[in-house]
Parts: sequence; C-alpha cells; structure tokens
Amino acid sequence: QVQLVESGGGLVQAGGSLRLSCAASGRTFSFYAMGWFRQAPGKEREFVAGINWTGGSTYYGDSVKGRFTISRDNAKNTLYLQMNSLKPEDTAVYYCAAGPGLNYRTVRGYDYWGQGTQVTVSS
Repeated sequence: QVQLVESGGGLVQAGGSLRLSCAASGRTFSFYAMGWFRQAPGKEREFVAGINWTGGSTYYGDSVKGRFTISRDNAKNTLYLQMNSLKPEDTAVYYCAAGPGLNYRTVRGYDYWGQGTQVTVSS
C-alpha cells in the first residue's frame, strides 16, 4: 500500500504559477512510477504528466507540454508538479497517482491515488 497526499493547490490568476506536491508514505516510493492527473467538473480524469521511478523519463499531456514540469525527490518521498503560465482551462482537481509504470497515460495504469487538490485559475 502507498498513501498519497497532495498539497499546494489554490487560486491563481491566469499567467501565474503554482507548485503541487505529493507526499508518499507506506511502501517504498522509489519503486513506483508516478503521475499527475486532473479532473474538471463534468469531465473525465485527464493525464497531465508522468515520471519513471528514477526520474530519468518524463511524459506530458499535449495541453500542458512546455508549461508544466514533473519531478520527484526519492529521498523525500515526494512528487512535484511545477505549473507555469497557467490558464483558466487548467482549473481542475489535481491528483497524484502511483503505479508500475506500464502505462503512464491512462487511469488504469495506476494502482494508488491521492484525494486531490483544487487548482483554480482566474481570468
């Protein structure tokens, strides 16, 4: 079992930045590939970014490529998502997830999920 807790969400103006964190506990964090997803009201959960267990490989959804950066600190059992140039359409609940790293871009590729943190971008 891995427990995941997101933090760092909030309200920001368009063009601003936020840094999300995901603290992991339980089984060894560094064993897992990690991902960030988001879900806006009335929409399906959407892949945002993924990272392999070493941090050496990263993957991004088309809508965030070039604006968001995923990273991890295995010594601190923490996953990050740096979000720059935020847009109103980035408004959603953001979730971190842990999985075996077989399929980064789908919800079914992950076994453990956090409760989410709200990000709201005003225009």
